[in-house]
Amino acid sequence: MDTEAFFEGMPFASLLGIEVTECADGHAEGRLEMTEELSWNEDELMAHGGVTFTLADTVGGAALVSLVDQPVPTIDMRIDYLSAGTGDLYAEADVVRCGSDVGTVDVDVYAAESDTLIADARGVYKTG
Repeated sequence: MDTEAFFEGMPFASLLGIEVTECADGHAEGRLEMTEELSWNEDELMAHGGVTFTLADTVGGAALVSLVDQPVPTIDMRIDYLSAGTGDLYAEADVVRCGSDVGTVDVDVYAAESDTLIADARGVYKTG
């Protein structure tokens, strides 16, 4: 599977502007440029929680795809929002477990300008 083409062709992630920038050996990274349309606050660019969640879910899935070389539907994701996501965001994900049926991935989401951790998540994905 062409992993780069797979993530470039993901319509919802493309709509939000999510870019997977690294994806290999159970690790993935991605970024998102904040725009007014993605903000929950009209006075200041602050990422809507759904935007932060989608970035975490997409990058988490990419980390697992790098190991199983096939799409991995999300079974469950738990996210803790730790700080307001102001400005551009980036995420880093690492596979915790890659089983024959299910994989687990930890994801951290950061505000790019300050490198502030704004959310941490754990995703569970279908691998088989």
